[in-house]
Amino acid sequence: MPPSHDQAPGRPPGGAPPAGPDAALVIEGLVCGYGGGDVLHDVSLSVPAGQITCVVGPNGAGKSTLLAAISGLLRPKRGTIRLNGESLGGKTPRQILDLGLVHVQQNHSLFRDMTVRENVELGGYILRDRALLLRRRAHVEEVFPQVAQWSGQKAGSLSGGQQRLVEFARSLMLDPSVVLLDEPSMGLSPKVLRTVFDAARLMNAQGKTILLVEQNARAGLRLSARGIVLENGRVRLAGTGREILEHPEIGALYLGGAATGSAITGDAITGDAITGGGPGDTQPDRPAPGAIPGTAH
Repeated sequence: MPPSHDQAPGRPPGGAPPAGPDAALVIEGLVCGYGGGDVLHDVSLSVPAGQITCVVGPNGAGKSTLLAAISGLLRPKRGTIRLNGESLGGKTPRQILDLGLVHVQQNHSLFRDMTVRENVELGGYILRDRALLLRRRAHVEEVFPQVAQWSGQKAGSLSGGQQRLVEFARSLMLDPSVVLLDEPSMGLSPKVLRTVFDAARLMNAQGKTILLVEQNARAGLRLSARGIVLENGRVRLAGTGREILEHPEIGALYLGGAATGSAITGDAITGDAITGGGPGDTQPDRPAPGAIPGTAH
């Protein structure tokens, strides 16, 4: 499908919102890919500080590639990425981590034979002050009390949803300003998805800027203050989460019809994945020993 000039009122051509002084991330003219092929083509966007921004789009649109470029896992061919005003060009993933940006990747990354506590502490592996490490862990366990209750269990004994919460907790050990979340709902049942999204909302309430890539487009956009649609490696549309949900063409193409106002404000986290599937595509996680009622399981 050729790129569209559809955009929310007041947006510059290309769909990217103007970068204000409060932007945590500003990306301009980004081109990157793998081998000889480009996945992202002249991508420009900004992520407001202190908000949740959700990137949606079909498979192959370049969503995960975008996060990899931001976190330094993939070196761009052209373009600039700035974090809180500082250029990330030429920086390693470790240097970007030191600047306060953490990337929680799509695949589960816990060490299964280590305890939950040990996995969480690994999130602060660059901290040389043991007392600071323990204070950070105590704070993280205050934010995620479920994780504290699982602290002595082997990470491999937890369900997929529980492991995701531990990964969220681990990502806070360095007190980052920006957290990238790549498909956090992947493979989770709708009930567990709610818990994981509540955790993302909680992280944002702690002052973290969240850039979320999400296959469940409706749920991700309802969660987010801002939304970005990627298509064929280009920004198709950018605006508020509500604007994206209510946009008639985007709704018809990706969401099974534009959302109504009542759907946006509804409590249920349901809806089709942007890949064309629905809640039936998710697989319920198996219960883990000691799973806590009302938490991810």
